[in-house]
Amino acid sequence: MSDTHGYVDPKIYDYFKDVDEIWHAGDVGDLKVIEDLEKFKPIRGVYGNIDDHVVRAAWPKVQSFQLEEARILMTHIGGKPYRYNKEAHELIEKESPDVFICGHSHILLVQYDKNINSLWLNPGACGYKGFHKVKTLLRFEIHGKELKNMEVIELGPRISEMNYLV
Repeated sequence: MSDTHGYVDPKIYDYFKDVDEIWHAGDVGDLKVIEDLEKFKPIRGVYGNIDDHVVRAAWPKVQSFQLEEARILMTHIGGKPYRYNKEAHELIEKESPDVFICGHSHILLVQYDKNINSLWLNPGACGYKGFHKVKTLLRFEIHGKELKNMEVIELGPRISEMNYLV
């Protein structure tokens, strides 16, 4: 998940009820998002460009970890396949991830980048702030080095009647 911007859609709890961990690719928006999700499941995450000093104290800018045999690299602003920003490109070269995850664009995209030999994931945005039309998430399983059973989850339109009442 990414780009909650301070809002946790209640549907997330249904979609993530059977997962082992939640990963958040930044622009959390409020420490309460982290606290609420931590009560529900183990969570890993990075801060994004809109996050204040409180969220930045809770989470790093970059997460690099191994799960099963897969090397995971996550940061908020990374660019896109074949066109990474300088900082992300340097991280990718250093870490050689099997999976590179970023957010920021609010555009869901999953693509294998043969230049870096890595699967690139951007789960889109699941908050209601931004220009995206639909709130999205990704859910998948890791088996060894491979991601399996990946699902694109649409939580509904970014703007709804409920948003106007907030």
